[in-house]
Amino acid sequence: MIFGVLKDIKEGENRVIVTPLEAATIAADGHKVLAQRDCGAGSGFTNEQYMKAGAEIVDTMEEMYERCDMLVKVKEIEESEYNLLRENQIIMTCIHPAGHPEELQALLDKKVIAFTAEDCHRYGSPNCEAAGKQGALFGLESLLTINGGKGKFVSGLAGAPGINAVIMGCGVVGKSALQVLYSLGARVTVLDINLSVLREIGDLYHGHVHTMFCNKEVIASLLPQTDLILNCVKWPKQRKDFLIDMEMLKLMEPGSVLVDISNDDPGAIESSHETHHDNPRYVVNGVVHYCVSNIPGAISQSTSIAYAAEMLPYIRSILNDGVTEACVKDGFVRRSLTSYKGLLTHEESSAIQNRPWIRPEDALGIADRKLDYAPAATTTHSNNFIKF
Repeated sequence: MIFGVLKDIKEGENRVIVTPLEAATIAADGHKVLAQRDCGAGSGFTNEQYMKAGAEIVDTMEEMYERCDMLVKVKEIEESEYNLLRENQIIMTCIHPAGHPEELQALLDKKVIAFTAEDCHRYGSPNCEAAGKQGALFGLESLLTINGGKGKFVSGLAGAPGINAVIMGCGVVGKSALQVLYSLGARVTVLDINLSVLREIGDLYHGHVHTMFCNKEVIASLLPQTDLILNCVKWPKQRKDFLIDMEMLKLMEPGSVLVDISNDDPGAIESSHETHHDNPRYVVNGVVHYCVSNIPGAISQSTSIAYAAEMLPYIRSILNDGVTEACVKDGFVRRSLTSYKGLLTHEESSAIQNRPWIRPEDALGIADRKLDYAPAATTTHSNNFIKF
């Protein structure tokens, strides 16, 4: 196949999904590798490094779409790319289809084969780890007086106490944030609805991290004493309620900080709206909000190296085995199939957008084969199936 690495064009995005190291592996598999000029520049990878790895440097996005059988990048397909998509072209990127109906419609209209990368991670995304760890650091930065915060130091000083931090949700993002805050000396309380996870945290940190069940009442009881709260909950898109509403912000002291790492729209925080690295903070009811939607982009080289290594097996499977066999062999590849030649194959998008869908295994005609198992990507389900 002709494989291409696109340069991301989303505001503030500096990562690249394939570094020169992975490009060399793909070229060694016998595929033609194209890299859009400066695709890795924001992460410290030069065009010369890609050329040395065996890639051809292509100047324009238009030529990339015209020549490549499979294209990859980090973030969503932008509107300027919609008309460049070609029928049967394979796309793999973080599509977030349930929250981007126009993008999804373009993929369906162009009859491409699209994989949403955020659903394919068997061991958790490196982007989530990056968001949790760097999100915690940005929260501490937001607490500084010069950024509108209380001016409290994370571990305290002689005669002055450290901060009280609350982490809502303890998946990969929350655990990563906890690792940073605990290591720096914060007093941390972790909230989750999974008691097994809370027991795990208690054992791992020898009881030095407090754990509580995550609900609105518990959160409200903690907010008056909380200096920094981080939302790491993947909020179901069909829900219309909030874990923290506007009134609850009044329970927090002025200069307290809320970091919405999950940053869903709609999400778990009523007062949250997307910001970017050039203007990351705003204040609501005296509470400093940090709601950058692309936190990993601030540590682009580290994130790119980790992300590219994790994505390489999925990319190679599609390139070397073909779409159908890759979906048979790996359930996480199969569940990330979003659109297939004009058919919607993404269940959450069907439920959220009220679109009819078809299961990937039915679209590919492999339902009667022995398939590698993968759990559903979300708890959102749809019986709105395409009727032939």
